[in-house]
Amino acid sequence: MSKKEYQKPPLLFHDQLQLLKKRGLMVADEPKAISVLEQISYYRFSAYFIPYQKIKDTFNAGTTWEQVLKTYAFDRELRLFVFDCIERVEVAIRTQFIYQLAIKYKNSHWQDDPRIFISAHYNKFGKFVDPHSSFQDIIHKAKTNRKPEVFIKHYTDNYHKPANPPAWMCFELLTIGELSSFYKGLRHNDDKKLIADYFKLHHTVFQSWLHSLTYVRNICAHHSRLWNKDLAIEPSLLLKPKGNWVSNRYNNNRRTFYFICALKYLMDASGQKNDFTVRLDDLLKKYSEVPIEYLGIPSDGKGNLLDWKAEPLFSN
Repeated sequence: MSKKEYQKPPLLFHDQLQLLKKRGLMVADEPKAISVLEQISYYRFSAYFIPYQKIKDTFNAGTTWEQVLKTYAFDRELRLFVFDCIERVEVAIRTQFIYQLAIKYKNSHWQDDPRIFISAHYNKFGKFVDPHSSFQDIIHKAKTNRKPEVFIKHYTDNYHKPANPPAWMCFELLTIGELSSFYKGLRHNDDKKLIADYFKLHHTVFQSWLHSLTYVRNICAHHSRLWNKDLAIEPSLLLKPKGNWVSNRYNNNRRTFYFICALKYLMDASGQKNDFTVRLDDLLKKYSEVPIEYLGIPSDGKGNLLDWKAEPLFSN
């Protein structure tokens, strides 16, 4: 298909609303709707039109502004819920990373040993990868920062050897993306297994889920859409669960609901007492008018969504 020149002109907020009305959207309170467009860009908002348009740029008969706005609000609350849960899981992963390898190697500064990480190399995308040096760079930057973290300054002010702080301090410097990279960069599968076992996962599945956690965490942090999304980095299918899980009917791991299942599994496996199921159910009930099938909850083939709460994973 040949490319063409982009020629859509910018529109005033008033004209944006008139365009939506022309396309069939029912708007009861125009000043309020314009106020929303002033806060949420038209383009961002337009992603939520999709389930209400069987024909492109034409709203289904009877579609209201309030319906679309509720869908947007649902997505926002969904992101906040998921982000909160990811935070808890991230802290647990960080803890196991520190603990398992410190105990195994009987070394509080194990992160400084290059033998624990894979050798520097170029990956299949041509990117240079050197986990040990990358970790050392992060630590060095933290130590030489004009305003270092209090715990880093305390260490450098009071200890001259080893040169770097212990693992439990250094790991507080890492983002979840860096945790994911350094897990992948461990040389020995036995080391990966020590961490993954805590979460009742095979280490290859855990590595995939950690990568997906990073991706979805960034979606939430940058306020991108989580509802009605094909995940660019999907979590691997869990084919041999060691804990409560969902049936194979839920195996669409490209969609958000499968990630939600993975997140619940990680929280349960890490022993966190949580009200995950109640909070998710309350959210879906609060926005009962929103087409939640776009999350990726499967149907029975007759248009009826499966009862996700009846799955073993959500029994507690």
